[in-house]
Amino acid sequence: MPNRYAQQTLRTLRNDIPIAILIADILELPWKTAQGHFRFLCPRCGGFDTATNPKTNLARCFTCKQNFNPIDITMIVKRQNFREAVQFLQGIRKVDAKELCDGIAAAMANQTQR
Repeated sequence: MPNRYAQQTLRTLRNDIPIAILIADILELPWKTAQGHFRFLCPRCGGFDTATNPKTNLARCFTCKQNFNPIDITMIVKRQNFREAVQFLQGIRKVDAKELCDGIAAAMANQTQR
């Protein structure tokens, strides 16, 4: 295990794994759509006053004012340290991202129709 990770490795993990897909399909946090927006259960405070920003690939809880990137949220949800979370996300990058995107888009469409 490396003592340090290259900046490019960390940047890739933070930017290339879509945060909404990570939250819903990989970490399997409870989520819903509200007014056409993806909301998830905050792993810190348990509130649904959350949002994701696909442009920055970040998530935010407005209740506890916590920002999350893919590494941060993985550390919290899986109760892992930084190194373990990075290793977990490196394994995720091998998963077919298109398949995950299609799955969450279908789930969101089904939930909106209810």
